[in-house]
Amino acid sequence: MNWYDLVRGLHILAVIAWMAGLLYLPRLFVYHTRAEPGSEMDTTFQEMELRLYRIIMNPAMVVAWLFGISLIGFRTGFFQDWTVFTQPWLVVKLAGVVFLTWWHHFLGTARKRFAAGQNQRSEKFWRMANELPFLAAIVMVLAVTTEFAFG
Repeated sequence: MNWYDLVRGLHILAVIAWMAGLLYLPRLFVYHTRAEPGSEMDTTFQEMELRLYRIIMNPAMVVAWLFGISLIGFRTGFFQDWTVFTQPWLVVKLAGVVFLTWWHHFLGTARKRFAAGQNQRSEKFWRMANELPFLAAIVMVLAVTTEFAFG
C-alpha cells in the first residue's frame, strides 16, 4: 500500500470539509445580519452557525492539519531533510494554511459576536469576505500541483 497517497487523499477530503465550512459560515452571516437580535430567526442562525463551526469546521481543520503535517513528514524523510521548506511552492502553501487558520478563528470570533447580538459587520462585508477562502484555495492548489520554483 502506498501510505503517502492514502494520507494525501485523506488530507484532501479533510480540506474539502474545512473549506465547505469556511465558505458556508460567512454565507450564513450574510443572512444572519438581517435577523432581529433575540428573534426566532436569530436563534436559528446561532444554532446553525455553532453546529457548523464545532461539528464540521473544527474537526476538519484539525484533521487537515494532522494529515498535512504527515505529508510533510513523508516529504522530509520524517523531518530529516528540511530543504523542502525552502521551496517557493511550499512556502506559498504554508502561508495559505496560516491564512485559512487565522480566517477560521476570525469567523469563530464573529460567530460569538453574532450570538451575543454584537455583530459589527455589514451584509456587504460578509458577502465580499465569503470569497477569501476560495481565492486562497486557488493559489494554494496551483502552488502544490505545479510545485513551482524560481530560477
